Amino acid sequence: MKCLINRLVTALSPIPLIIGIVGLTSPGVAQTRPGGNIMTVCNPMNLDYRFTLEGPSRREAADPTAITFKNEYYLFASRSGGYWHSKDLSHWDLIKTDDLPLEDYAPTAVTVGDTVYFMASTTKPGGKIYKSADPKSGKWTVANSDFPFALTDPDLFLDDDGRLYLYYGCSNVQPIYVVELDRKTLMPMGKSTGLFAGNPKTYGWERFGDYNERPEKPWLEGAWMTKYKGTYYLQYASPGTEFKSYSDGLYTSDKPLGPFKLAANNPFSARPEGFIAGAGHSSTFQDRYGNFWRISTMSISVKHRWERRLGLFPAFFGPDGRSYTNTAFGDFPFIIPNNKITSLAELFPDWMLLSYGKPVQVSSELPNHPARQGVDEDIRTYWSAATGGPTEWMQIDLQQPCQINAVQLNFAEEGATLLGRSADIAYRYKLAYSDDNRTWKSLADKSANRQDAPHDYLAFAAPVRARYLRVTNGHTPSGQFALSDFRVFGKSPDKLPAPVTNLSVVRDKADPCIVTLTWPKSEGSVGYTIRYGTAPNQLQHTYQVFGVNSLVIRSLNRDESYYFTVDSFNGRGITAGAKPLRIP
Repeated sequence: MKCLINRLVTALSPIPLIIGIVGLTSPGVAQTRPGGNIMTVCNPMNLDYRFTLEGPSRREAADPTAITFKNEYYLFASRSGGYWHSKDLSHWDLIKTDDLPLEDYAPTAVTVGDTVYFMASTTKPGGKIYKSADPKSGKWTVANSDFPFALTDPDLFLDDDGRLYLYYGCSNVQPIYVVELDRKTLMPMGKSTGLFAGNPKTYGWERFGDYNERPEKPWLEGAWMTKYKGTYYLQYASPGTEFKSYSDGLYTSDKPLGPFKLAANNPFSARPEGFIAGAGHSSTFQDRYGNFWRISTMSISVKHRWERRLGLFPAFFGPDGRSYTNTAFGDFPFIIPNNKITSLAELFPDWMLLSYGKPVQVSSELPNHPARQGVDEDIRTYWSAATGGPTEWMQIDLQQPCQINAVQLNFAEEGATLLGRSADIAYRYKLAYSDDNRTWKSLADKSANRQDAPHDYLAFAAPVRARYLRVTNGHTPSGQFALSDFRVFGKSPDKLPAPVTNLSVVRDKADPCIVTLTWPKSEGSVGYTIRYGTAPNQLQHTYQVFGVNSLVIRSLNRDESYYFTVDSFNGRGITAGAKPLRIP
């Protein structure tokens, strides 16, 4: 398996670059491996997302800004009623404050020496910029009380020469803008400069819809600037936050005010499918070890189109502009590093998904939320019990004894009426396992849990061998006991799937942004990862599917050639695809 992962890393990362990690939740249990302990995590981030203050009842967090300040980490998100702090990018604590406009959208923050500066979107002139030398305390003061114009989706960027810039914009008509700020007054110096607008006829990733099927004018938003080895990387989000196709494009320049040109490898980050999709409106930062990270907005959009979560992925910056965010298996467990990472293989714990499509039994179900939707790898569908009472349960049959390393329980909150935050919002349950469906052993007892963990991820200090797993409800804070997926990770005793051969790729002549792929089914496979890119050794775009052997991709750049290959995977591991196929 390690040899295979290293082969994939070679294909994905031809240029040695700094790397971050791919997943994040609240703490799991440390895993013991040769060479010491590791900590694994799994997207979506298991934060205590607040329920919105208005109906319908749903959780929401989006438009994240993450920064490093004094070797610790701070995370701000839209309308979250607070912000989060972490010492290790694993354990996140909520900080509440009355000093910031935490109900405004798309906050930004920047570290300037020993001070953090903060601002958020404003609908009219007169917005404020805040500062704090101790953001952990929640105490902030006003640094600019009357910013002269309204702006949406701001990004404060401090260059390494000490000059401060503001990038902003959220429109399907107007471009992304930039203006330099005076460091002392925090006022604009001169007029804003328009940088670029959308071009959905040429750039497929900017088209509307879950699958980029609507060539309408996109919303360009969520600007974020990163400087790496003298190059300015300006990231922007499109086409809309409610879509699975929500992604970040990338322009580059050798000057902070431009002119900017489209980078060679776009979109910069995208996750069009999987258990949870979307990787747009992100922020990019470095951890204390020099690893690059991106925290992104991910889409649910069931109870409301702005029902969203956050995900964490690693980013790479290359001197030729072929920069990218790795989202392959982006909602499988990954390792949190405590050092500078040089290889993607160091982050993969060799745990595969075991629960997809497996037989399930439940205590009860609602007609529109049957049991099978609890193991279908789709956060937008879910199983719901008839009640939220302590007699409700779900059981998975893995159909053979497997090595189980981790479980993720994603609570769907069917029928919830909660608004805002309260101290009693917590899920309590028991998790058990069995070899024979008769004798059961405890795997986790969270019957006294007080932590709000809507995407609870449990990694076990030592793996267990079992065929059956059962979760039994203890307390659901509101509504019915419901799971958008009961996800199990580890190793099955199966053989690796056969490699994919005879891949067919047909590009649409009338619209070259569209390509159709078909391939014969691979024996023993559960799913496939399509890898593609604009160079044969840089297949950094990925698309993950289950149970199908054809796919239409509509997110290409009309004017570029591409290379494609398809990997197969199952509960045992991944089998790399054939030599990439070039499509002019």
